[in-house]
Amino acid sequence: MTYVLRRFDPWGSPLCTCPPKYSLSPYTGCGHACRYCYITSYIRNGFNPRVKEKFLLHLRRDLVKADLSLPISIANSSDPYTPPEGVLKITRETLRMLSSFNAGVIIITKSNLVVRDLDILCRGRFTVSFTITTLNDVLARVLEPYAPPPYIRVEALRVLCRAGVPCSVRIDPIIPGVNDDFDSIKRIVSLVAELGVKHIVSSTYKAKPDNFNRVLEAFPEKADLFKRLYVEGGVKIGGVRYMGEKFRYSYMKMVKGLADDYGLTFSTCREGFRDLQSSETCDGTHLIPKG
Repeated sequence: MTYVLRRFDPWGSPLCTCPPKYSLSPYTGCGHACRYCYITSYIRNGFNPRVKEKFLLHLRRDLVKADLSLPISIANSSDPYTPPEGVLKITRETLRMLSSFNAGVIIITKSNLVVRDLDILCRGRFTVSFTITTLNDVLARVLEPYAPPPYIRVEALRVLCRAGVPCSVRIDPIIPGVNDDFDSIKRIVSLVAELGVKHIVSSTYKAKPDNFNRVLEAFPEKADLFKRLYVEGGVKIGGVRYMGEKFRYSYMKMVKGLADDYGLTFSTCREGFRDLQSSETCDGTHLIPKG
C-alpha cells in the first residue's frame, strides 16, 4: 500500500530536535536546483520535479487514519511550490484537503507562489516557513538558480504577515565564506522582524558528496576553506559531513543573538544545540493556529 503521509523521520539523526510530526510532499524532486540541496543523494533525478502518482487519492485515505493532533510538515525535501506547481496546482488542492480535515500544517518554501493560496491559508490552521539564505540577488542566483529571488520572497512574507498568517524564516544553510558575514545576516533578521515574522530557524551547511561538488563548482575560490572545515577539520555524522562543533556553535550563537536583539524566538535545525533554542518548537510548528 502506498502512503504519502508519513511520520517524520530524520534518519535517526542525534542532532535533530524536531517534535513528532508528519512529513508530506506532493512532488518527488524539486525544480529550484539549489547548489547545497541534499535530495540528489537519495532521490533519483532529484532536480526534475514530478507529481506523485495518485497523490491526492492516497492523501485522503491517509488523512482518515492519521493522528491529526500531530502537525504536518509540507515539505521537508521537495518545495511544495516547485515551479510546475504554478500550472498543476497540486499543492493548492493538498492545502484545501488538509484544511477540510482541520489539520495543523507548516509549509516550508522558497516561493512567492504560496501567496496565490492566501484564501486557503487564512481559513485553515497554517503557518509558513520561508527560507532566505541571503538578500543578495546575485549570490542567490548562484546558490538557488531557479528559486524566486530574495526581494520577491520578502514581498510574499509581507503579504502573508499582513494577512495574519503566522510566519517564520529559515536562514539555512549558512555556508562559511559565502553568506556567513554578520552584517548580511543582521539585514535578514532586522527586515523580517519589521515585516512581522515571529521565529528564526538557522542551520549550517551540511556536506554530502553530490552537493559538496556543486558548492565547490560554484565557489572554486573557497575550495581550500571548504576542504579545511569539512574534510580535514570536519566530522561525519550519519553519512553527512559537518563542520566542527566549535564553528557551528559560533555561527548559531551569532544568529540567536541577532534574533534576541529583534525580539524573535530562535532555534537551530539538526545542530543539536538545545541550549540555544528559545522557542516552544525548533521547526516553527508552535506557530500553527490552535484548532
